Amino acid sequence: MRLTVYSDYALRLMMYLGLNREQLSTIAEIAEAYDISKAHLMKITHELGQKGLIETVRGRHGGMRLSRDAGRIGVGEIVRACEPDFAIVPCMEEGAGIVCALQPACVLKRALAAAAAAFLDVLDGYTLEDLIRPSVPLRRLLNLSEPA
Repeated sequence: MRLTVYSDYALRLMMYLGLNREQLSTIAEIAEAYDISKAHLMKITHELGQKGLIETVRGRHGGMRLSRDAGRIGVGEIVRACEPDFAIVPCMEEGAGIVCALQPACVLKRALAAAAAAFLDVLDGYTLEDLIRPSVPLRRLLNLSEPA
């Protein structure tokens, strides 16, 4: 199982917001902290906002923040919001129309579907709060000040 860069950036963005929950964060500061593209983060921010994971505030002093407490945001929820599907092989893609000689008796497809479900089940066992629990070293690495 492999996540896209999109999901990786979304998870990093959410971790940053969880660590910096005392104030609004901007795309520019998050991009700088991780040395990643602002354009990618803008697209991710838009989608996470539409899916209700973050709140965005427009305007001169705007930015973004988590929509709810980090302990109530599951890692699996974030990944599901960002990944288009979990088709590990082409025949699992919805509407792909892939014809396979093994299809009538294929156990592999079921095994891979079970593996993808288990992957998501493990992620569902973690919250955003779990990811940011080592907050002191993470804050230092991201040049975030300690909360007041």
